Amino acid sequence: MKNLDQRNQIIEYSIKLNSTNLSPLRSGNISLRGKEDDKEGYLITPSGKKYETLKAEDIVFMGLNEELRDTSNQNPSSEWRFHRDIYLNKKEAQAIVHAHSPHATAVSSHGKTIPPFHYMIALAGGEDIKCADYATFGTEELSNNVIKALEKRSACLMSNHGQVAFGKNLEDAFELAQEVENICHQYTIALKLGKPKILSFEEMKKVLEKAKNYKKE
Repeated sequence: MKNLDQRNQIIEYSIKLNSTNLSPLRSGNISLRGKEDDKEGYLITPSGKKYETLKAEDIVFMGLNEELRDTSNQNPSSEWRFHRDIYLNKKEAQAIVHAHSPHATAVSSHGKTIPPFHYMIALAGGEDIKCADYATFGTEELSNNVIKALEKRSACLMSNHGQVAFGKNLEDAFELAQEVENICHQYTIALKLGKPKILSFEEMKKVLEKAKNYKKE
């Protein structure tokens, strides 16, 4: 049985990728952990379709422990592999947003970790935001690189590619992706002025503790 509520939620947030300029045209992809016909897996956007044209039946169900897919006539996003591997490695991940957002993509082209120039970096779960090493899109190598960059974190950059974020639901994951894009925008501005001041490890430990209750305040 198809989960129409989850499928429609994916469509809603896929359209938001465009309307918020988080990811233009067909770029980026979204998924939700789910269960259909008693199979554990995830629902993911299809490959190459404009988000505004998506229908519930276009969303593809994929299995977690194999390359199982439903009978949809659509191919899953070419990035299905790192979505699956995030769900397998991050039990807390319930939704994933991958975006080619402008500033995150620009920063990712340098292949460098974003240091704690601003305390809001803690929202991604660590004292910095890692950048996964480059690999061709859709490959196992890229997936492995992403999982490594997400160690103890819920978001990372992807070198010469973009960013990925996960959360306890789609709203949470989407908001984190927006935060990462905003941080990258601020970082590019800061670099224009010179080398920004970096917060200490001790300060970031305090911030990380406070960040646990950030959204409750």
